[in-house]
Amino acid sequence: MAHVLGIDIGGTGIKAAPVDTATGELTAERQKLPTPHPATPDTVVDVVAQLVQAFDWTGPAGVTFPGVVVDGVIHTAANLDHAWIGVDAAKTFEAATKLAVTMLNDADAAGVAEMRFGAGSGVGGTVLLLTLGTGIGSALFVDGVLVPNTEFGHIEIRGKDAERRASELAREEHDLSWGAWAGRVDEYLSHVEALLSPGLIIVGGGISRKADKFLPLLTGLRAKVVPAALHNDAGIVGAAMAADAVGAGHATVRL
Repeated sequence: MAHVLGIDIGGTGIKAAPVDTATGELTAERQKLPTPHPATPDTVVDVVAQLVQAFDWTGPAGVTFPGVVVDGVIHTAANLDHAWIGVDAAKTFEAATKLAVTMLNDADAAGVAEMRFGAGSGVGGTVLLLTLGTGIGSALFVDGVLVPNTEFGHIEIRGKDAERRASELAREEHDLSWGAWAGRVDEYLSHVEALLSPGLIIVGGGISRKADKFLPLLTGLRAKVVPAALHNDAGIVGAAMAADAVGAGHATVRL
């Protein structure tokens, strides 16, 4: 039974918990601290180190990042400070925490967790997970194989990044009713569906706990649309799964 610390870095909060990677269950109560502003490498590393210390953790850790991550290096940082771009985040967190760290995109982490333990378990074909939070993250799977770093939240809709119109943050900033926001989400999902033709769309992030307020308002989609089963813990679980896979000698999580 492998226990791995999962750390999920988001635009508004950084969450962590140890995970039983055989079951996907958190083995201790989740801890959450606010994402610092500005969210520079130094300030975010300090928060991650605090979370590691809170659990007195000495084993492996998986860490997510809201942007493109390739071999531990950050390539985009739409919702954190742009000073992250070009940083070898894996080595940076390892130096600060003295742990073996595996890095991956936050939505990809949520996706692998949902595909093994949640709403996508056992589903073949094309599956798309979208996290609607500070931004919009995406994870694409084809017959259970992850296509990493898709970043479909930055598709242009009406001249703007889709996440500027259809994220949960956009709903809050513009004080949109559930109906008005669902219309924006519906427009975005229809656009993505036209590009990818998924059989299943999983809506994740904290907003998935309120799925009954907006999913029934979506219209015209061929794909089945369901809320994430792991809700806002999916990123933590997926981060731990990724670190466990690397520890076992695999390049990626095997679903």
